[in-house]
Amino acid sequence: MPDKLRIGVLFGGRSGEHEVSLSSVQSVLAAIDKDRYEIRKIGIDKQGRWLFDNDPLERLVCGEQAGEDAPMWPSPDDLAGIDVIVPILHGTYGEDGTLQGLLDLAGIAYVGCGVLASSLAMDKAVSRMLFAAHGLPQTPWRVVFRQGWQAQPDEVIADLESHLTYPMFTKPANLGSSVGIAKCHDRAELRRGLDDASAYDRKVVVEQAVANAREIEISVLGNDDPVASLPGEIVPSNEFYDYAAKYIDGESREIIPAPIGPELTNAVQEMAVQAFRAVDGSGLSRVDFLLNDATGELFLNEVNTMPGFTNISMYPKLWQASGLSYTALLDRLIELALQRQQERSQNRTTYDVNQDEGAA
Repeated sequence: MPDKLRIGVLFGGRSGEHEVSLSSVQSVLAAIDKDRYEIRKIGIDKQGRWLFDNDPLERLVCGEQAGEDAPMWPSPDDLAGIDVIVPILHGTYGEDGTLQGLLDLAGIAYVGCGVLASSLAMDKAVSRMLFAAHGLPQTPWRVVFRQGWQAQPDEVIADLESHLTYPMFTKPANLGSSVGIAKCHDRAELRRGLDDASAYDRKVVVEQAVANAREIEISVLGNDDPVASLPGEIVPSNEFYDYAAKYIDGESREIIPAPIGPELTNAVQEMAVQAFRAVDGSGLSRVDFLLNDATGELFLNEVNTMPGFTNISMYPKLWQASGLSYTALLDRLIELALQRQQERSQNRTTYDVNQDEGAA
């Protein structure tokens, strides 16, 4: 019998989405095929220290943090023998390209998007510019910087009100899971929303709300030939799909497949793959849309390169409805990680002027 693949499952992290990661990884560990893989749990606490000993998941769930002597980054010995890293990390320092760069330097295969796609998709301001260049429809938006907001709040409000109409959404540019997001119906709420969002990031994206909005989500899977799942619809328990509606109250509803008809289903699937390719995605992403139910207009909202993997998360549930079980989905993601690593290994990393001139 061949040796098992050694999988390092990485979770926690120095992010406002630390608790979401801990919830996601418990579902992953429950579903992953233990007969096929040798699992090693690796935690990162809220200060960014890495935990390798004992049971890092139990320690982090209990709120324990690593001691000051714990490493701020792994040594080669810490990662030795691991074939694939499964990074169940959401938000900054896990989903934004920083971890991906570390793993690239270490030469270890990992599940999900690479440095470029991760950093592009995480930054909602930069990704929106990229999506605009690809002709993907988006709601009107503006960017506000923390320094400008703190120095000239009245001017910032005036600029936003001259370009956008209420209600508006305020969002940290580099965060997910609806952390720091507010729906602002008037100037007072806009001020509070900008204060809250700018506490999480130096850059805030302000978006004009879509009227009669329905939230449609698609799961994308693959490397150079990605495929899209059936669409799903989120019916949030609150006015919008905020943190409480996603993870706390348990009252939001999911409709899978989304009742949007075959023509719109095809359109949203094609647009999801187009957005995934626009950021040069690999492995997986969840692509979120807003549908104006009155006009039928479809707007790309964002690409999430490491979506939630809890037992109530849309990414695995959409694939399950499309015929791919949670366990089989994890198998496929690990296969895609190994394929991408093999492709990286084909790149030449040295330049021989004599050899290349001879070839020319």
